[in-house]
Amino acid sequence: MRTIEVDGIKIGAKFPPLLIAGPCVIESEASALRHAKELKGIAKRAGFSFIYKSSFDKANRTSVDSYRGPGLKEGLRILKKVKSELKVPVLSDVHCKSEVKEAAKVLDVIQIPAFLSRQTDLILEAARSGKVVNIKKGQFLAPWDMKNVIKKAESVGCRKIILTDRGVSFGYNNLVSDFRAIPIMKEFGYPVIYDATHSVQMPGGMGDKSGGDRKFIPYLALCASACGADGIFVEAHEDPDRAPSDGPNMIKLSDLEAILKKVKLVREAVA
Repeated sequence: MRTIEVDGIKIGAKFPPLLIAGPCVIESEASALRHAKELKGIAKRAGFSFIYKSSFDKANRTSVDSYRGPGLKEGLRILKKVKSELKVPVLSDVHCKSEVKEAAKVLDVIQIPAFLSRQTDLILEAARSGKVVNIKKGQFLAPWDMKNVIKKAESVGCRKIILTDRGVSFGYNNLVSDFRAIPIMKEFGYPVIYDATHSVQMPGGMGDKSGGDRKFIPYLALCASACGADGIFVEAHEDPDRAPSDGPNMIKLSDLEAILKKVKLVREAVA
């Protein structure tokens, strides 16, 4: 499997597990710095490498009235400050081609959201940026369909790819995780991360917003580790029930360290 490197962090089966984590959406500069500092410490104590994640624009919110974030310019300014002050790599998602050029000036990893994993032009633009590209598997895709997504990125010379699984649509307002997806996608030669928080999401399950059930996050994270995931993606918040986005499926910061330590033990046991 190809080793992917992000700002000195090596990602793959032979290296420490990766934690990609942060609040769903950027709330303020102070909040971002506070969360990133805490998460950096949690990751270090649990034996994980760490990339900070938070969205500058949640362009796929259920309701037009929902908070989307500070936007491209202000969001990137905040992420740049997190990166420089705390010395951590940063990741955020892009939703259209026009965002990629500016995002690439700040981000260490450009993320393609799951809903946009079939958007050829967006994938090609991100792949041309020279940055590591994290492509989240769409809820509507089988794991073997990601081979075609990879080929799109590779067609413009990109070999810095991470894949992230976040479950598959199951009926209405629900997701289910098929853990065969992890070894299947690893066969494509790139690291695979498991998104343990979006996998407990219930899209649109609260009518004008998404629901979720965070109590299942630890179980899914442990299963993913047992199946060979190279890292865990979690959206984490100091007070999820008061978060402006994805609160029901975000994990509380104070609960995260104990979960990660168990995840690492499972990974070591099956290595």
